[in-house]
Amino acid sequence: MKLLTAIGIRLKNLIAEKGDITEYELAKRAGMPRSTVWKIINPDMTRVKTVKLDTIYQLIDTLGVTLGEFFDDPIFDNITD
Repeated sequence: MKLLTAIGIRLKNLIAEKGDITEYELAKRAGMPRSTVWKIINPDMTRVKTVKLDTIYQLIDTLGVTLGEFFDDPIFDNITD
């Protein structure tokens, strides 16, 4: 799995785990366009090839998750790129 795909899946899973926030609300609280969140979660449907670490940080900090907690997930065990 590509890193960008894993990041999108992990972010989508965190939003679902929280259960009280939508992609739109996350983007609004993090101070970025909703399209940014959508592009991260759906990289195969866009031309996005990278995501900045500070963007990831803003989003997960808004969800109350640290970078360590975010990347400490089995989804990142088999990154191929």
